[in-house]
Amino acid sequence: MKGRLIYVVGPSGAGKDSLLHFAREHVAGSSILFAHRYITRETGHNENHIALTREEFAARSAQGLFALEWSSHELHYGIGIEIDAWLDRGCTVVVNGSRAYLSRALKRYQHLEVVHIHAAPHILAARLSARGRETQEQVAARLARQAPFTLPDGAHLTHIDNSGSLEQAGLAFVDVLKGTAQQPAREATANAQVSRESVK
Repeated sequence: MKGRLIYVVGPSGAGKDSLLHFAREHVAGSSILFAHRYITRETGHNENHIALTREEFAARSAQGLFALEWSSHELHYGIGIEIDAWLDRGCTVVVNGSRAYLSRALKRYQHLEVVHIHAAPHILAARLSARGRETQEQVAARLARQAPFTLPDGAHLTHIDNSGSLEQAGLAFVDVLKGTAQQPAREATANAQVSRESVK
């Protein structure tokens, strides 16, 4: 594949969705594409996803229409195989992924770039409470369950701290996306130079 996959992960409350929205606005019209997530949950949760029933999700899975899929908190998540066509055309593809699924994602996309979005514990707690989906006890339990992030062998990792302003973390994220998008072009140029030199 000519393009590069960027796999974004982070704990609940880290602000992944906000950063993804920010980045989409700042790279619009470029070859950086953001994959839709197919989720067995209704829309309206500050996330750009496609809602599927459990039956619809199972049917697509059975047909092999997901490049990546996983389950979490009784929901099913999928990334469509359309991303393979985008990568073949040299696009940089951004996926909102799962930390627990990362090692399996690496088996399919061995050269993916991992971007880990994180924030200070008290920031995570405040953001989870502000969402109003869980009680304080449930928020505390969720934070207690979060294991330290470990990177599988062979993956390249970039950390982005989203404890401060959205713009500060967002611009850092955009820089990572643009830098990754430029890598295939630089590699293609280097390979072309090697080929020309070998002909002499």
